[in-house]
Amino acid sequence: MDDSGPVLVDRLAPVSSGPGLLDRVRDSKRLDVLPGWLKSRAEFTDAAAWLAGHVGHTVAFHAVRSPLYAAKLIGRSPAGAARIIGGRMRWVADIESEPLRQAAASAENAEEYLKLTRQRDRRVRWRGAVAVATLPVLLALTLYLVYGASLWLQLAVLAVTVCWCGILGAPADKPLSSRAVIKPEVQKLTSDMVVKAMASIGIGQIASAVAKGLDGIKFVAPITREGPGWRADIDLPLGVTVGDVADRRARLASGLRRPLGCVWPEADPAEHEGRLILWVGDRDLSKTGIVKWQLANARRHDVFKRVPFGLDPRGRSQSVPLIQHNVLIGSQPGQGKTASVRVLACGAALDPSVELWLHENKGTGDLDALACVSHRFVSGIDDESVKYAADSLKLLREEVMRRAAAIKKLPRDLCPDKRITREIADKRSLKLWPLLAVFDECQNVFAHSAYGKQAGEDAEFVIKLGRALGVILVLATQRPDKDSLPTGISGNVSIRFCLRVAGQVENDMILGTSAYKNGVRATAFRPEIDAGNGYLAGAAPLPTVVRTAYLDDPATNAIAQRALALRKGAGTLSGFALGEESETTAGPSYDLLADIAAVVPASEERVWNERIAARLAELRPDVYAGWKGENVTSALKPHGIKTTGVAGTTDDGARTTRRGIVRADLTKAIAERDGNPGIA
Repeated sequence: MDDSGPVLVDRLAPVSSGPGLLDRVRDSKRLDVLPGWLKSRAEFTDAAAWLAGHVGHTVAFHAVRSPLYAAKLIGRSPAGAARIIGGRMRWVADIESEPLRQAAASAENAEEYLKLTRQRDRRVRWRGAVAVATLPVLLALTLYLVYGASLWLQLAVLAVTVCWCGILGAPADKPLSSRAVIKPEVQKLTSDMVVKAMASIGIGQIASAVAKGLDGIKFVAPITREGPGWRADIDLPLGVTVGDVADRRARLASGLRRPLGCVWPEADPAEHEGRLILWVGDRDLSKTGIVKWQLANARRHDVFKRVPFGLDPRGRSQSVPLIQHNVLIGSQPGQGKTASVRVLACGAALDPSVELWLHENKGTGDLDALACVSHRFVSGIDDESVKYAADSLKLLREEVMRRAAAIKKLPRDLCPDKRITREIADKRSLKLWPLLAVFDECQNVFAHSAYGKQAGEDAEFVIKLGRALGVILVLATQRPDKDSLPTGISGNVSIRFCLRVAGQVENDMILGTSAYKNGVRATAFRPEIDAGNGYLAGAAPLPTVVRTAYLDDPATNAIAQRALALRKGAGTLSGFALGEESETTAGPSYDLLADIAAVVPASEERVWNERIAARLAELRPDVYAGWKGENVTSALKPHGIKTTGVAGTTDDGARTTRRGIVRADLTKAIAERDGNPGIA
């Protein structure tokens, strides 16, 4: 035997039997004891409402047609009576055994024929006696009903008799009633169907295995019914990912002979990259109709809870958390972007503690109904409206810095995590209630030649720091590119919703880098047909297809009026809603650069930021109270003033170097801002 060849590594290792029985049992997946709709109050309410509506519709449908049904029964009752009498006579004459006697006679089997004939004679004599004996009873019962029974009993017996005879007299091809609901006939999903479909989508490993008589894929669990469809859990061949299958979703739908909107391949977040969850619905998601918003008739809502957003293809409710999150929504025009924004804004409006800043920079008035509860509000695409939105972002930046200083002072037992909570938000004196700022068509702000750059920097600052401080940004755009949506913004939002977009670049700008590569492709949605359908990422462990709830203008206005009543009762109306134009929620307006120039004399060429903060606090305590050196650093960054190491002497005479600024940089920034660079 030649031992000079390579030795396989498996031969060098001891033989292992793999995981034991207990390990396999422990790692097994437990199915839910109760279905999802029974564990969720909202889903149970929806299911009960649907069932009540279904039963009510069926009852009403047949009630309206009951006179027609009665006429049919009366018309068919003579034929039914004839069938009853004829059947009785056939029974007495033992007609049902006639074919046996005829067969015996045809076969010339005299013995069998005589035996059957004698049996028939006995049956006829016995049945005839029974028929004769029942005639007096029937006659007596008839006479009693005609002459002795009450009118109500006579009518009841007549109705039952007519119905009975009418039902028996109905032709086989003409049923009495028409269908109130036509149930779609959907073929059950089988493993054979899945294997053939997977082999047809162009993945070589699967196709070659099927050609050899193998399955090519492995079913790790039986195909089960889940919601309004079927679920198959599949292990793909080695090297094949769920993204490869998602890339061929249209081919898979063709192989299954199902509409594209019925076929949804997904990854399993708890398993490896080759575990595919194939869900095949009974009907196209786009044909499910308008999704009713769960809070459409709600009196109020707590924004610290998730806001209902829509339904996934399996009919499960999907919601969005707003607190400690920012939201980015993108799509091509007309795909349901503004409707999605409206759902989130209405959810926040139903919490009277939330301060709303709404900026609709399309100018079509889609959010006008909510103006009555907004602290800041604008609707328009002109320069003045864009400037208003840019000013809001500047004010939000200042508000974030104010909140950071305020929350730092809170006792640790009240705010252990240094984040806004329901308890803190309810303490109105702290002015730390949730603030939701919506910027619809934000590309018109960020791409503006005069205001766009600064607005982008302010938005990035708010997104990075404001989420823990109760400041929430909802940005919506129909042009997701680096100029209209700065990467610092798109890269830092935590929740993303992408309806149909044109290509991979737009897809990844909204859903994040590599989303397209991983099979999360909003390009697969069909124009107009799939309007309202999109991928929701960040609200659940994996991106999920969601059909958003829809609120028309009357429904939005009704919600706005309830929100207005809530705010009036709680005393939280402010700003635009009261006819005022508040410039800031942090207090009176101020010019940061001018204030720093006032506290740093010309003779002081370099100064520490911590000293600037202390001087600003003395100058305007209502604005700068609690500021530290790092607050000054963050506030000066948007103006292009960089901090540097500045040597100086401490109060006790020690020489040291700390973060500070050069006053020449300050005067240069003021001059450039005011349009007088020559005086810097």
